[in-house]
Amino acid sequence: MNADKKTLLVTGGSRGIGAAICRQAGRAGYRVAINYVSDQAAAEALAAELEAAGSEAFAVKGDVGNEADVVAMFEAVDKAFGRLDAFVNNAGIVDVKARVDEMSAERVERMMRINVVGSFLCAREAVKRMSTRHGGKGGAIVNLSSAAARLGSPGEYVDYAASKGAIDTLTVGLAREVALEGIRVNAVSPGITETDIHASGGQPDRVARMQDLLPMKRAGTADEVASAVLYLLSDAASYITGAILNVSGGR
Repeated sequence: MNADKKTLLVTGGSRGIGAAICRQAGRAGYRVAINYVSDQAAAEALAAELEAAGSEAFAVKGDVGNEADVVAMFEAVDKAFGRLDAFVNNAGIVDVKARVDEMSAERVERMMRINVVGSFLCAREAVKRMSTRHGGKGGAIVNLSSAAARLGSPGEYVDYAASKGAIDTLTVGLAREVALEGIRVNAVSPGITETDIHASGGQPDRVARMQDLLPMKRAGTADEVASAVLYLLSDAASYITGAILNVSGGR
């Protein structure tokens, strides 16, 4: 184990954008903790892939919508790596297409618990470990927002869009709160991206249906989003905090 290497925790890291971030981080020399909530096989396969390529990686189970799970997840990283230098708040959900007047309280509560409360709790734990105020050595946090925060997602999932609007506000507020404590906080805001999150929301054809409406006439890829995340985590972005970077093909 190389204790001098920077360490990264990615929530929702077993698939899609999260997995792309983990792969790029491994190539960039990070030791990577891959959080998952249900697909243990995918997370462990990704960890094995990174290890085979010369990285240090491990999978850690945890539901970001559960405070005890969040605390246990960060403690597992402490035990495995002994430090935390970078954190990506990536885990999130969408629900099936619906209007606001069709949404149940349970649906909205679940959306906010996972996408908003979970992101706050994870950010809290990351700050506790990174902040010079808490004896840390600084670090970088990147939150995953969405173009939906700007567009509102009418007729599809305004609840999801609202949850990502909260992520934008968290990013700006937290960045200013910890700017003198060695921590940079930024967000990446993807547009239509080719991942299986659309299928999980009951719209597996959404990318094909939407891409002609985009200025670039194509969806983004998970790797294109991950590249933006890795940039914001890197020392090349040392004077950037509180920024929300649109990776949305001009949308």
